[in-house]
Amino acid sequence: MVRLADKRMVITGSSRGLGRGFAKACAAAGASVVVNGTNEAALNETAEAIRAAGGKVAAVQGSVAQPAVAQALVRTCIESFGGIDVMVNNAGIVRDRTLLKMAVEEWDAVIEVHLRGAFLCTRQAALAMREAGGGHIIQVISASALAGGFGQGNYAAAKEGMIGLMRTALLELNRFNIRNNALWPVGQTDMTEVVFERARAAAAQRGEPPPDPVALGFGTPEEVAAGLVWLASDGAAHFNGQIMTFNGRKTGLWTHPAERHAAFRDTPWTADDLDAYYTGVQPLPVNAPVRTPPAGK
Repeated sequence: MVRLADKRMVITGSSRGLGRGFAKACAAAGASVVVNGTNEAALNETAEAIRAAGGKVAAVQGSVAQPAVAQALVRTCIESFGGIDVMVNNAGIVRDRTLLKMAVEEWDAVIEVHLRGAFLCTRQAALAMREAGGGHIIQVISASALAGGFGQGNYAAAKEGMIGLMRTALLELNRFNIRNNALWPVGQTDMTEVVFERARAAAAQRGEPPPDPVALGFGTPEEVAAGLVWLASDGAAHFNGQIMTFNGRKTGLWTHPAERHAAFRDTPWTADDLDAYYTGVQPLPVNAPVRTPPAGK
C-alpha cells in the first residue's frame, strides 16, 4: 500500500535526526517532499538519499524563522509538485540552561526557530491551502510542552506555544477544510542524547549496565517516522485538533485541558470564601508523560 501517494508535503528541519527520518519515510510511502535545513551539506545528503531510493524531493536551505524561507518552502512545493497538501513544522534547536542561568539570547534563539518558525510556515501553508480547498498542518511537539523540562524553559515554552498555535488554527482554519494536529515523537536523536547520558550516569552509579533506549521509551528515527506517515495519510482523515504521541512501540492521544472543581455562586467570592472552599479540595496531580512501556510488555 502506497499510503502517501499523491501527497505533497513540506517537512521543516528535515536534514537530519527525526526530520530526516520523517522525510525519507514519507517519500518511501509515495509523497513528494520538500526538505529543509540550515546545513547545506546535510540537506543535500538527505535529498540525494531520497532520490537514490526513487523518491520525489526538492530542497530549500535556510532558517524557518525567516519569512522568506517559509515563503520559499511553500512556493517550491507548489512549483515542483503542483500544490501543497501537508505542512510539517518539525524544525527546532535546543539551548538548554536552567531558568536562572539562561541568557536572553538562548531564550530568543529557541523561540524564534520553534514558535516563530511554526507560525510563519503555518500561515504560509494555510494561505495556499485555503486557495486550493484544504490541507493538513502538523506541529511536531515534545514532552516538554506537556509537562515541562528541567533546563528547557525556552524549549518547553516554544513547544507549548505550538500547541496553542495548533488549537487556534483549528478554530480559524476549519472553515477552509484545513485540518490541524500535533505529533509528540519520542526518538533517539542528537537532541535527546542528554536523556541517555543522564540514564547511563545514573546506572553507573548504581553499578548497573546502561539502559537500552527502548526500555527508556525511545524509538529510532525510522521507527518513529511510521507515526508521521500514518498521521499525514488519509487513514487519519478523521483526526483534527489531536495530539498524538508515538515512539514506534507505544501510541496514545493527549486530552485537551479540562476544568475541575468548578463552583458557582450568586454573589462574588471573597478571599475568605475561597479559603473555605479550597480547604477541602486536593490539588490536581501534575501528570508527567510516561515513556516506558508497561511492565511485561
